[in-house]
Amino acid sequence: MKFIDEVTLFTASGHGGAGCVAFRHEKFIEFGGPSGGDGGKGGDVIFVATSGLSTLLELRHRPHQKAEKGHNGMGKNRHGAGGEDLVIRVPVGTVVKDAETDDTLADLTEDGQKVILLKGGRGGQGNARFATATNKAPKFSQPGEEGEERKLRLELKLMADVGLLGLPNAGKSSLISKISAARPKIADYPFTTMVPSLGVVAYKNYRSFVVADIPGIIEGAHAGAGLGHRFLKHLERSGILLHLVDISWMPDRDPLAEYQAVCRELALFSPELAAKEQVVVITKTDLPQTRERLAEIRAWFEGRKITVFPISSATGEGVEALLDEIARRLWADRDKG
Repeated sequence: MKFIDEVTLFTASGHGGAGCVAFRHEKFIEFGGPSGGDGGKGGDVIFVATSGLSTLLELRHRPHQKAEKGHNGMGKNRHGAGGEDLVIRVPVGTVVKDAETDDTLADLTEDGQKVILLKGGRGGQGNARFATATNKAPKFSQPGEEGEERKLRLELKLMADVGLLGLPNAGKSSLISKISAARPKIADYPFTTMVPSLGVVAYKNYRSFVVADIPGIIEGAHAGAGLGHRFLKHLERSGILLHLVDISWMPDRDPLAEYQAVCRELALFSPELAAKEQVVVITKTDLPQTRERLAEIRAWFEGRKITVFPISSATGEGVEALLDEIARRLWADRDKG
């Protein structure tokens, strides 16, 4: 299924039904009086988060959606039926914004969470409502209220405990495929990961956590280089960021400069994201060139009080220790919460 994480919707709630002007005309009943019923309420526009969805693709093909209008009132004091609500189901993690003002209207972070964003118009009252001692036969009724219209922008931000960050080919896809059932594309060329993916890691004692893998970030992403900053929003909900660093290219490339460049891109995108807790992971320790430079790179990070976890997704070396550290930090944060 194609991954779509942003859509624009033109939505409208239903108009209220009009009240009815009617009078009783029945045999043997003289001066039956007004009998116009009320119009029905227009349908609301309701957004519901569901864990059964992972993309906004379906909404991309239906950009204009409107709730049903209320039915008009009828004679014999019969009220019009209310319009059917428009229920729009979205993935958990969807943010709904006003496309004109960019104001956040709803942040749907839990399965089953429901929010009414546009209320349907009220139905108009029929002439039976306006009968008084001085006006026993009113010949007027109310029109129904108009519904609301709004242009909305929906943004999906993946719900994950851990986010994987790094340059293309740093080993993010290899790691998530090693520790979960996720099977992203893995190849020896840049940007094999074109869309974010989620993996559930089954940890000890029946505990689990969710890991998000996004396409690689390169220097200049804020100016549109590579895939730009488009997918960085999927890391905003992550509790911990794993910053994967590949040092096997040394001395042809400087992994420390690349690490700092990715951190700068984070700061340019969002200072809050850049301030998130990071765990640095040195990948591909099964390669001789990585083992040769590992002590040097590790000393650089530890000199800046940054803990480093060397791993090999190919052999599994260091992966269990990394998972233990992730679980320790996640559970500590949850226990505090």
